[in-house]
Amino acid sequence: MDIRQLKYFVAIVDSSSLSKAAERLFVAQPSLSAQISNLEADLKTQLLIRSPQGVTPTEAGKALYRHARDVLRRMEQIRREVQEGSGSESGVVAIGFPTTIASLLATPLFRRVRQKYPGIRLQIFESMSGYITELLANGRLDLAILFRDTESLGVSLHPLFDESLYVVGHGVDSLKVDDAVCPLQYLGNVPMVAPGPSNGLRLLIERAFSRAEVDLNIVADIDSLPTLLDIAESGEACTILPASALARRHFENRPPVRKIVDPDMGRPASLCWSNAVPAIAATEVVKATMIELIAELQRNGDWPGIVLRTTTPAG
Repeated sequence: MDIRQLKYFVAIVDSSSLSKAAERLFVAQPSLSAQISNLEADLKTQLLIRSPQGVTPTEAGKALYRHARDVLRRMEQIRREVQEGSGSESGVVAIGFPTTIASLLATPLFRRVRQKYPGIRLQIFESMSGYITELLANGRLDLAILFRDTESLGVSLHPLFDESLYVVGHGVDSLKVDDAVCPLQYLGNVPMVAPGPSNGLRLLIERAFSRAEVDLNIVADIDSLPTLLDIAESGEACTILPASALARRHFENRPPVRKIVDPDMGRPASLCWSNAVPAIAATEVVKATMIELIAELQRNGDWPGIVLRTTTPAG
């Protein structure tokens, strides 16, 4: 086992494809396959599962991925510190954002890190929160913002804020509710579009309606934020989202947005990291920068609908 094999292996897992990894590495695919076969022979275990849908790591492969990624990052850190002087924050930091979070935080974070820590290269992943959770568990992310406020096995967190949820759409116009708020009971049988049943927001919505004994009328399952907003704008159905989902949306016919009350609907958000992935200095400064930025955005009115948690600094 050598550094080149580890580099090849990480690239394959990241790409979920031998052919894509070969293109990325500028290596012939047969040569790449041979290197992985040699690695599997050396470790005496299967590391990858090949299928028509792509390449996925086995449980042994996931363990190797976590260690290999850490080794490669530390090698890069050594190289940079030798070249630039010890103590400089450098290296790659992979971060996962749910789509609504990315719309407000990803670009300001890129700018701040680029300005203050030019030796750090960010890798930003944006997806549904369930997939972000999976990437974090598999060691493919250093940091992630997830909608939870309790730690789980192998995952530590720093609570960030509580986020209110809003009903978005013209479907409540005829209900004569306040322009700013909408009691949950008024949403009984109102046509709704929402993410699919496995999505965390969908589960939260279902639980809230069930506890309040309000009939939930989901007319379509849609795992696309732009499509949810398009439908809400059209007036054909409403949706339930945080205010951040609308922050950078330019509507032709902006639908009404009302905070859900009686009871309030909301969810906690925390900055999470895996205990299986040793933190480097670059990860720690990015973590601190994210916490600082969120507070600034909320204070300046650029991140509506959230209440910051008062906690001790992450670390």
